[in-house]
Amino acid sequence: MEMPNSPEAAAARLLEAALNHVAFDGWSETTYRAAIADSGVDAGLARALFPRGGVDLAIAYHRQGDQAMREALAARDLSSLRFRERVALAVRLRIEAVEDREAVRRGTTLFALPQHAAEGAGLIWGTADAIWTALGDTSEDLNWYTKRATLSGVYSATVLFWLGDDSPGHQATWEFLDRRIEDVMRFEKLKAQMRDNPLSRAVMSGPLRFLDRIRKPSAAPGLPGRWRDPSQPRA
Repeated sequence: MEMPNSPEAAAARLLEAALNHVAFDGWSETTYRAAIADSGVDAGLARALFPRGGVDLAIAYHRQGDQAMREALAARDLSSLRFRERVALAVRLRIEAVEDREAVRRGTTLFALPQHAAEGAGLIWGTADAIWTALGDTSEDLNWYTKRATLSGVYSATVLFWLGDDSPGHQATWEFLDRRIEDVMRFEKLKAQMRDNPLSRAVMSGPLRFLDRIRKPSAAPGLPGRWRDPSQPRA
């Protein structure tokens, strides 16, 4: 349980207060300062929690959605679902975890800027990793990367579609998602066929050995599989 005066509670109050301003001012310094004023959090503590202001608030909002997805997925009984249905459900739960569509729209705009694009890509990768991990993925090597890369593309495309979807219950979005998942399943089938082909295995043996090395704990923290939050100091 969070203590009422803990840094975690202060961060939650700041983020909640910021959401009242994001629709008008985006994930900006203006929103950040307004959140401090509205939440009553000490300005020094606020800066320690979110040193880059609006950008760090946007990152916290995205990660809050990832956590909500994990909790919602853990509460579901998935035993009767095919695997493709589990993936689609996880993506849907991640999108439905967001109550403020305008906050996502503003975040998409922010992370499309050149200075924040790499960080935005890292967040999407983190969401894909959170989904696969929550679903119990135990893949290794190239398969670990391709699953997250393809799901990152599916998630990103579905979010962009959802932002413009005015259909009842966002039904058009879920149909769009199902089509994208079908594409992923075809890709997984192709990979399986390649793994069963002796020539394909020989061609990929070198890249697989390389990926195995960079997945080890000693790997550089900036690699995709071990994305480092730029706002955190290096070890």
